Amino acid sequence: MVFPRTPNLNKIERDLYFLLRPPQESMELGIWIVWLVRAPWIAVILLMVIASIPSSKLRLFHELVWSFTGRGKILLPSSSQKWTVPQKYFAHFYVFGVAWTTLLLAITWMYAFKMALLSSEEFMFSRHLTGGSHVESQFKVWRAVFLLFLMEIQVLRRLIESFYVFKYSPFARMNVLTYLGGLYYYAAAPLSLCVNLVAEFISEGKDHTSSPEFDLLSSLSPLMKLGWCQLVGGIIFLWGWLHQRRCHAILGSLRENPSQAKEYIIPHGDWFEIVSSPHYLAEIVLYVGLVIASGGTDITVWLLFGSVVGNLSLSAGETHRWYLRKFEHYPDNRNAIFPYVY
Repeated sequence: MVFPRTPNLNKIERDLYFLLRPPQESMELGIWIVWLVRAPWIAVILLMVIASIPSSKLRLFHELVWSFTGRGKILLPSSSQKWTVPQKYFAHFYVFGVAWTTLLLAITWMYAFKMALLSSEEFMFSRHLTGGSHVESQFKVWRAVFLLFLMEIQVLRRLIESFYVFKYSPFARMNVLTYLGGLYYYAAAPLSLCVNLVAEFISEGKDHTSSPEFDLLSSLSPLMKLGWCQLVGGIIFLWGWLHQRRCHAILGSLRENPSQAKEYIIPHGDWFEIVSSPHYLAEIVLYVGLVIASGGTDITVWLLFGSVVGNLSLSAGETHRWYLRKFEHYPDNRNAIFPYVY
């Protein structure tokens, strides 16, 4: 933080600034937390890029990747059952995801409520010291609340679907590393949406504002005053959210009969008419909305988006090839995940 060059600061204000400025150790800890969250997304992206290279020299690498990441019908037959768990354990991801995202959302929302409701004197003094940067910090914290709120409605819906919509085959399994990776994803994904805020909070130390009396209307009104990026991003997010809900309902309806537990049926309806994995496409649309709602300047959110696109694209490609092998008259107008492209 650069000390403002202004002759209007008296000695008391100047001493107070140096007293409250973040210590170097806190700033370094905040940076370490940011990169600790980013590192796995970078690793996943690199892994997916290498796995997508169509080279016979990488055949063993491709098989190794799919032996660890495959699940359900695309799990390699050679994969040892000893290192797999039932695919219905997907529900664990969403139980954990709801609990963790709700906790992050509650903490961030309370912190935002405390920050955003400064008295006029405190606001003017903060602006005098930081050159108006406090206003930007307020915007960032409410933006983080908005992003976490979007993630919350996503994991809540997935939790409900895991119990009342999806009917996993009793024979469907996934690798235990995929299971652990899923738990990590639902821990790190919501954290990625507010990691810069966490790092900034650690760097700046204890907040010195007074705690206002909680008011529901006051805690909601700042969300109505966010910028056009949040509005557009939220609309795109909800568009993907609704289509994923429809596609999951279609998939769930294919096994409404217990006798269909072992059967695989070609799904039809909604985006299934153009791609084989429309629920994956809808997930990517969701994250496009999150990237836009974040303002498009957060590297961590971009890395999260890249890891999601890479992982789902590879899975969709393998699913599409499975459909082509399984069904002789599979619709030839369908692509794997991106309409008319791939």
